[in-house]
Amino acid sequence: MSFAGPGFIIAIVAISMIAWVITTSIRARHGYPLTDDWGRSVHPVKSAETDKIAAENAQLKETVARLEDRLKVLERIATDPTKRLADEIDQLRD
Repeated sequence: MSFAGPGFIIAIVAISMIAWVITTSIRARHGYPLTDDWGRSVHPVKSAETDKIAAENAQLKETVARLEDRLKVLERIATDPTKRLADEIDQLRD
């Protein structure tokens, strides 16, 4: 029996690739910096598109914060007794 056949070599390559994918996904999930084949750190290149995405992300965070504030007010209005709400509206009119 020969273990050095093409099937054995393909199996070793496949196992190595699967192990590399699993290792990379574990490292990414736990926040470790990604590296290339020689252990050097891989940093994403900043571009105009990444700056645009970052600006859009900040704008969306502001929008969500404003919507959360409005939702809190609406929840308070919906759960407060009618008398207290009427009193607060009357105070605002004065």
